[in-house]
Amino acid sequence: MARKSILTALAGASLVAAHGHVSKVIVNGVEYQNYDPTSFPYNSNPPTVIGWTIDQKDNGFVSPDAFDSGDIICHKSATPAGGHATVKAGDKISLQWDQWPESHKGPVIDYLAACDGDCESVDKTALKFFKIDGAGYDATNGWASDVLIKDGNSWVVEIPENIKPGNYVLRHEIIALHSAGQANGAQNYPQCFNLKVEGSGSTVPAGVAGTELYKATDAGILFDIYKNDISYPVPGPSLIAGASSSIAQSKMAATATASATLPGATGGSNSPATSAAAAAPAPSTTLVTSTKAAAPATSAAPAAPATSAAAGSGQVQAKQTKWGQCGGNGYTGATECESGSTCTKYNDWYSQCV
Repeated sequence: MARKSILTALAGASLVAAHGHVSKVIVNGVEYQNYDPTSFPYNSNPPTVIGWTIDQKDNGFVSPDAFDSGDIICHKSATPAGGHATVKAGDKISLQWDQWPESHKGPVIDYLAACDGDCESVDKTALKFFKIDGAGYDATNGWASDVLIKDGNSWVVEIPENIKPGNYVLRHEIIALHSAGQANGAQNYPQCFNLKVEGSGSTVPAGVAGTELYKATDAGILFDIYKNDISYPVPGPSLIAGASSSIAQSKMAATATASATLPGATGGSNSPATSAAAAAPAPSTTLVTSTKAAAPATSAAPAAPATSAAAGSGQVQAKQTKWGQCGGNGYTGATECESGSTCTKYNDWYSQCV
């Protein structure tokens, strides 16, 4: 049975496309494992983590036609995590993605929502999210997703110092805009995490329901990234008072690991379970708020194509995986998609296996 479970997990993992998900969260040097949508569904006894359970086995996305559904809140079929991490107001948290394709350019946005009680049992539709950062495009660093990739696919979020102590859901999101020049082309990748915030603040900013964060016709959702000039409006509500569009970005190192804290139990970021070797942090990058710049290069490194044998030929033919790029100006990779997906042209610069 164990061998069968392993083979099943491997089979599921082989279907995973080249988008990504947050694999771990680092708080004050302590690393917490996140929910892994590509392996946990095949595990009969997955660990309790701080990240919400989501139905994202293919590392897929939420499209604008689902903005009024519960899927946009914390991703598809999301349910609350079984545990949480403890942080202090003012702490910086690093969210580490397992991968992110360079072609999927767009903003990185973070929200908090206070839970009335434990976040482990919260009704996601009752959560009211307020924006604590939202980086889009600037002439110095490019897209926020470019900065994330440069820092090892990681993003640093600061918990506001004036936040009232309590239980919160952190909603972290990348919005891929490579196909957003046409209706329903944007791709949202939201993920949620349970946090217990400590401190002496007294503020709980007003927020909005997750299903009211965006509309399909918002200027930052329906947006052509290939036009000559980029003046990008980050979608969603305004930043809370005192918040910045982003803080200095760098790749944080973990010096220890810890398990999620269960509701009602003590522990958290100051109770590491296992020590780990630390690495020197990378130089920081601060995104500026200016949004006007010349158009970025249109060519992008394609996802590594999968290979499959051509029927009856004995030859190996390169095929692109589901969700991978399969065409566009400057593209030189595989143009044929694996079985189950079709190369779809969104514009002259990008075609994708969908």
